[in-house]
Amino acid sequence: MSSTSQKHRNFVAEPMGEKPVTELAGVGEVLGDRLIQAGFDKAFVVLGQFLVLKKNQDLFKEWMKDTCSANSKQSTDCWQCLNDWCEEFL
Repeated sequence: MSSTSQKHRNFVAEPMGEKPVTELAGVGEVLGDRLIQAGFDKAFVVLGQFLVLKKNQDLFKEWMKDTCSANSKQSTDCWQCLNDWCEEFL
């Protein structure tokens, strides 16, 4: 596995609860605001979309691009964060 950010490690280290969407790796204030405007205000709501897309990296990255104009690195970081969280908690 490639190296991960501190934000990624912090997210994966504990249950998701009611974390805001900006707690996800790859999602800062700008993408977070765009996701909130699209109805994805909490990390668990983005997790739901991740699961609906069957954890498929390509589909998730395309969804992130379409939903909040995420670039490839941002969407990959977010996908990896959610995927690692699922391996830990699901």
